[in-house]
Amino acid sequence: MTTTVHQTGAAAQSEPNVLVKLWRNKETRSVIIQIVTMALLFAFLAYIINNAVLNLQALGKTFSFDFLNEPASYDINQTLIDYTSRDSHGRAMAVGILNTALVAICGIILATILGFLFGVIRLSHNWIAAKMVYVFVEVTRNVPLLLQIFLIHGIVVHSLPVPRNAINVGDAFFLSNRGMAIPRPIVEDGFMFTVIAFCIAIAAAIAFRRWAKKTQEETGKIYPVLSICAGMIIGLPLIVFMISGAPLSWEVPQLGRFNLRGGWTLIPEFLALWLALSLYTSAFISEIVRAGIMAINKGQWEAAGALGVKRSWTLRLVIIPQALRVIIPPLASQYLNLTKNSSLAIAIGYMDIVATVGGITLMQTGKEMETMIIVMSIYLCFSLIISAFMNWYNKRIALVER
Repeated sequence: MTTTVHQTGAAAQSEPNVLVKLWRNKETRSVIIQIVTMALLFAFLAYIINNAVLNLQALGKTFSFDFLNEPASYDINQTLIDYTSRDSHGRAMAVGILNTALVAICGIILATILGFLFGVIRLSHNWIAAKMVYVFVEVTRNVPLLLQIFLIHGIVVHSLPVPRNAINVGDAFFLSNRGMAIPRPIVEDGFMFTVIAFCIAIAAAIAFRRWAKKTQEETGKIYPVLSICAGMIIGLPLIVFMISGAPLSWEVPQLGRFNLRGGWTLIPEFLALWLALSLYTSAFISEIVRAGIMAINKGQWEAAGALGVKRSWTLRLVIIPQALRVIIPPLASQYLNLTKNSSLAIAIGYMDIVATVGGITLMQTGKEMETMIIVMSIYLCFSLIISAFMNWYNKRIALVER
C-alpha cells in the first residue's frame, strides 16, 4: 500500500504543470510571445510619451492641438482652396496637405508614363535611342535628387523670360520665370450632367474591356479596346456637354504690362519639384520595367511571332500583362519614395505640409511635438493609401492557382 502511494506521487511529480504544457504547445507559445511583445511595446511607448509630457511641463509647455484654431498670419504661394493669412493654422494645414497630394499624384502619373516608355526603349533595337535612355538613367539615378530640384528650379527662374516677354502658345498658355499660366475652367449650371455622363462612360468602358478580354480568351477575336474605350470616355461626355449648352467657360490668362492676369499659374517651385521628382523616379521605374520584361521567357516572343502577331501587340497583350506581376511590387516602393521625397519641397519654398505645419506653424507656435506628429501622421496616411491600392492591384493581377 505504501509502495503504491509512493509511485502515484512520483508519477504526479513527473507530470509537467499547466504553464509548462502551455509553453510546449506551439500555437499557445506563439500567442504568448505576441502578447508579451505587444505589452513591452506599449510599455515603451507609454514611457516615451510620459517622458515627453514631463519634459514639456518642465519647459512650461502643454501638449495640445488648440493652436490649429489660431490665425496663421502667413501667406502661401500656391493654394487649391481659398486661403488668406487671416485663416487658421488648420486651414493652412489643409492647404499644405492638398499641395503635397497634388505634387505626389502628378509626379506618380508622369513618372509612370516616362518610366514605362524609357524601360521599353532600353530594350529597343534602335541603338541610338537605347543608349540615350541608358545615359539618362545612369546620370539621373546617380545625381542626388535635391541637386536636380535646385538645377531645374534655377533653369525655370533664371533662364525663362520675364512675364511681359513670356513664351506664348496659342494665346492661352504662357511660360515665364513666374511659372506657367494656363486657362482656368469656370463651371456653370448644368455641368453636372457632363460629369455624370463621364462616370457612366468610364463604367461602360470598364465593362466593355472585361467583355472583350473574355471574348478574346474564348474565341481569340480581338477588338480595338483602346480606341473604343477612348471613344466612349470622350464621346459620351462631349455629346452631353453640347446638348446641355456647353456649360463651361475658360478664363484665359491675359498678358498685362508687367505680369499675367487671370487663369491658373503653375508656380516655378511646383514645376521644378514636379519635374525633378518625375524624372528621378522614372529612371528607377524604367529599370524595374526593363527587368520585368526581361524576366519573361523569350519563348513568349517567339510563340507570338510564330502566330503572326505584331511586335507591338505582343508587347501590349502578351509580355506586359505577365511582366506586371514582377513590376508591381517594386513599383509600389518607388511611388512611396516619390511621395516621401516631396518633403524636399521646403528647399525651394514650395508650401507643402512640411513647409506649412512643419515649418512656419512650428516656428510661430513653438509646438514641436504636435506639429511633427501631424506631419508624420499625414505622410503615414499617404503611404498606407498608396500601399493599400498597390497591394489590391497586385492581388488582382496575380496568377490564380487551380
